[in-house]
This record gives sequence, structure tokens and C-alpha cells, in this order.
Amino acid sequence: MRILITGAAGFLGSHLTDRFLADGYHVIGMDNLITGSLDNIAHLENEPRFEFVEHDVTHFIDVKGDLDGVLHFASPASPVDYLELPIQTLKVGSLGTHNALGLSLAKGARFLLASTSEVYGDPQVHPQPETYWGNVNPIGPRGVYDEAKRFAEAMTSAYWRYHGVDVRIVRIFNTYGPRMRPGDGRVVSNFIVQALLGRGLTVYGDGTQSRSFCYVSDEVEGIFRLFKSDEHKPVNIGNPEEYTVGQLAERIQEMVNPDAGVRYLPLPTDDPKVRKPDISRARTLLGWEPEVHLDVGLANTIDYFRELQKRNALKPPPVLTEASEGRR
Repeated sequence: MRILITGAAGFLGSHLTDRFLADGYHVIGMDNLITGSLDNIAHLENEPRFEFVEHDVTHFIDVKGDLDGVLHFASPASPVDYLELPIQTLKVGSLGTHNALGLSLAKGARFLLASTSEVYGDPQVHPQPETYWGNVNPIGPRGVYDEAKRFAEAMTSAYWRYHGVDVRIVRIFNTYGPRMRPGDGRVVSNFIVQALLGRGLTVYGDGTQSRSFCYVSDEVEGIFRLFKSDEHKPVNIGNPEEYTVGQLAERIQEMVNPDAGVRYLPLPTDDPKVRKPDISRARTLLGWEPEVHLDVGLANTIDYFRELQKRNALKPPPVLTEASEGRR
């Protein structure tokens, strides 16, 4: 089996590459390295079943030879990135998805779209099932990511209905683990880096907003099973254990630096107040549910960032403010 993974040098894409290689696949990894890093795939340099192509998928994608699958994971995926790169985010969700689907159609390959829980926006239904259509502000600063993924889902579904492409759609909830970028602005990496550097943990809002954190190995296993399944409609893959941001901050303080304080800043525009997946479909269709407890996953992730600290590769995460939302 020969597959293409776009965004293969990113956090999730690199772990997914490892999973498919472990199952005997030949993997072509594609990335333009805007937010990805070759460090994430450096361990594959001498792997004969892996090849890397530096390419921007918003331009025509040409892959020689047969392909059995295309997994489209290319996209900025954290607020820091898509606030800094709003146009690129919209283009990779629209043009990039169109190009990846066109390649799947031409090759007769199965297609899997990496969508997101952000399609639910600031949800008015809790927990969020796949049948919920969401509460998204299309013109807010987060809309560039939310609407890019919603459009990508619509395009993927259209290729399934009109062209008969064998599609899968995974809605990914908050995922964490080794290879997260220190300055990517996600709450787990933010808190760990700030605690390691002896800085106050930045909590936006009052800390009562909730998230559900899925360790990367669990997330990847769910995606792998979905790819191999016969399900065409969206499937939530995430951990239904829900924690407030304040609870997460306390946990990381205890595990890294009990003396690290907390500083509270205003909640960014359209930041979701709650986030929890209903994974009933994943349990039924895939026989999947997460296994790694938060404390175990955090310990592994902290160890990864401690190694980066030894190499002087940590830097304080940026602070999200209204002024940072775009180049005004």
C-alpha cells in the first residue's frame, strides 16, 4: 500500500506517518514547512519506505506512480498560526483540499480529510455529536480556520457524492504529545513551556472554559482505524474526559513547577467556552476509544519539552491579544 500524507512534517502528520509505516505502508510525506519541521521526521531519513517532498498543496499536486490513499493533514492548526497566516489557512482548506481530492480521483485512491472540532465553533450543544451543525462566526478572527475546515468537509462530501471518491472525514479534538511546537500557542504546550521557564501560566478568561485532551497515540490510532473502515460521514476522534483550563494549569504546575504562578488575560474573540466530543460513533464503527490517561500523556509530553530545554530550544509562547489578530 502506497499513500500520500500532506502536512507530514507537522505534529500530528509525523505521528500518523510513523503509524502507517509501522503497518507496512510506503508513505510519501508532503509539507511546505510553514508550520511543520523536518525535525519531526528526521528519524525517518534512512527509512526506505518513506520519501519526503517539499511542496505547497495549494498548487497542483503531482505524484508519480500508483497511490492507494491520500490523507490531507496540511494546514496551520493553532490560533497563533492561523491568526498569523489567515489567507494561507483559507487557501489550504479550499485549494489544498481541492487539489488533494483531485489527486485521489485521478489515482482511484481513498481520501481522508483531517477536519476539526472547530467546525462546531462555540457550541450550543454539549457534548458535540457529529450531527450538530455548529455555531461559527464566519467573519471573526477564528473563522479563517473554522470555515476553511467546514468548506473542506463540504468539498470532500461533494467529491464522494458526485465523483464517487472513497472519502473519510475525521473531526479531531484537542490533541497533545511529543513533537508539539514550543511556541504554537496551544494550551498544553503553552503551560508546559511557561512552567519549565519559570514564567506564569497564561490563562485566558477565568479558566472555567473546558477542553478534552487526547494523547497523540490514541488520536492516531483512531484516525488509522477510520482510514481502514468503510465510513464516509464525519467521525469525532477525541477524548471525552473534560477538564477546565484552570484544572489543566493546576495539574501542570504540580508536575513541572509548583511555584509557577498564573496570570489571567482576556478571552480571545470567539474562543469556545466548552469542548467535549461525543464518541459514540467511533466506539460503534471503529471499536475505538482513548486509553492514555491525562497524567500519563502529560508526563510523556513534559519529558519531550525537558529534552528541548536541554538543547536551549524552548522559547516563551506568544500572548494572544486583539492586537495580534491580524496585521493591522
